[in-house]
Amino acid sequence: MTAHEKAWLIASGAAATLVGVGLGRFAYAALLPGIIEAGWVSEAGGAYLGAANLAGYLAGALIASPLAARLGGGRVIRAGLIAVVLSFALCALPAPFVWFFFWRFLGGVAGAALMVLGPSAVLSALTPEQRKSGAAFVFSGVGLGVLLSATLVPALASYSMSLAWVAVAAAALLPALLTWGRWQGGAARAVCGPDPAGEPVAFAGQRVALAAVFLAYALDAVGFVPHTVFWVDFLSRESGYSPGAAGAFWALFGLAAVAGPFLAGFGARLLGWNNALAAALLLKAFAVALPLASTGVWAAVLSSALMGALVLGVVVLVSGRLAEIAGARNHRAVWGWATLGFAGAQALTAYGFAALYARAGSYVPLFEIAAAALVAASAVAVTAPALQGALRRA
Repeated sequence: MTAHEKAWLIASGAAATLVGVGLGRFAYAALLPGIIEAGWVSEAGGAYLGAANLAGYLAGALIASPLAARLGGGRVIRAGLIAVVLSFALCALPAPFVWFFFWRFLGGVAGAALMVLGPSAVLSALTPEQRKSGAAFVFSGVGLGVLLSATLVPALASYSMSLAWVAVAAAALLPALLTWGRWQGGAARAVCGPDPAGEPVAFAGQRVALAAVFLAYALDAVGFVPHTVFWVDFLSRESGYSPGAAGAFWALFGLAAVAGPFLAGFGARLLGWNNALAAALLLKAFAVALPLASTGVWAAVLSSALMGALVLGVVVLVSGRLAEIAGARNHRAVWGWATLGFAGAQALTAYGFAALYARAGSYVPLFEIAAAALVAASAVAVTAPALQGALRRA
């Protein structure tokens, strides 16, 4: 593979994560306050639409690989790109709740397919030495998508919510068109290739270590929901910030998310995969709990920046820790299970949080639960190696 081909391959993977998750998933957080204020949906309805996207993400995580094996990875990725664009373009006018619900759900399905298949296509085509830097660039597409939505939506929503939805659709369409022809040949075949022959997990300690990572990642999903669904709305309607200021905090979240994968790699080299993961989860708990103590400017800045960096940083650290435990040949299988667990916990949490918000009328209890879940996740990661060692000696 030439340097030019490698660059385009990585750019295609970054475009998939940008469209599927950076915009398809996170742009809704910036749109939410505006559609509530405009009367398109109720406060509770807006929360349930966010949950619908996460339920779609779970469904997409379940069906992405089987669809790729049956239809071809390139076709599934292209269909996902189209679905995300349509999910915004066709919601640009007020409509019944069920219409928005359908498109947020479908956008979640498409986003999961792009997140699962896009990076897989890229990393399968790179050498082991290239994967560390390649993965960071691919996952940084999510942060770029958040940054785009944070820049576009607040600036346009004050003029027209319809214009804001169309702008997000256009922002998704551009990278889709630029990389459309790249989802053929090697990249598409890499997604559809057979799984490498895995090696059996040799002893109980390994199984316990894997279970600990799965549990920690599922708890991370609980802590992940408040900032990634409700943060902008919390700042603008519960904390007294203007929509423009809340959007600026969301832009900071996106900027930090671009850097998160690279910072996670540095942390892993410095502390090791598991210690870096435990530290990241504890720092994430602090970021979620901070708004409970203060919603002042510096607290909002710090919480936005830390969460932005750690949302993707934890993804990189979980992936690396799983490879460390199970080995490279088993990584694809265990990463699939971890992703499903995260998606399931995320969807259930979103629906539970939507119901809790509808009852409490405040986002504060959501942040309290999320912070506690992240502390528990860090504790699980810290104690797992000792238990693994004890079982190895037994």
